[in-house]
Amino acid sequence: MSKQERYDRAYLRMAAEWSSLSHCSRRQVGALIVKGRMIISDGYNGTPTGFENKCETEEGDTKWYVLHAEANAILKVAASTQSCTGATLYLTMSPCRDCSKLIHQAGIVRVVYASEYKDVTGLEFLHKAGVQLTLLPLVDGEY
Repeated sequence: MSKQERYDRAYLRMAAEWSSLSHCSRRQVGALIVKGRMIISDGYNGTPTGFENKCETEEGDTKWYVLHAEANAILKVAASTQSCTGATLYLTMSPCRDCSKLIHQAGIVRVVYASEYKDVTGLEFLHKAGVQLTLLPLVDGEY
């Protein structure tokens, strides 16, 4: 295992741990943004500040205003003195198409993810945009 893969796996494990903070029942996703081996942001999926934590409706559907983990992490950077330009995003699940636009526009150059979302349109967009994509499944016991 290369030194980079060891770091990638460690950051993915941290993103997996961060996902456990989500109050969403259907799916918990965690994100870390790393630049120069320094974590500059983190996020998990959930409702906006000031809203109840429950992510699903009574019918079990995800509420339309729930923020995805990568969007939360990118928004945290936007509110700081940091920049995502040249950074790597670590995700427990590959990004949706809407988040992929944010990732590209934020200047993130690499995305490492542990599992693939059913709709790969976001990955196709990022590939076309020149973002380096790495699927690195975490094996049992790594979470």
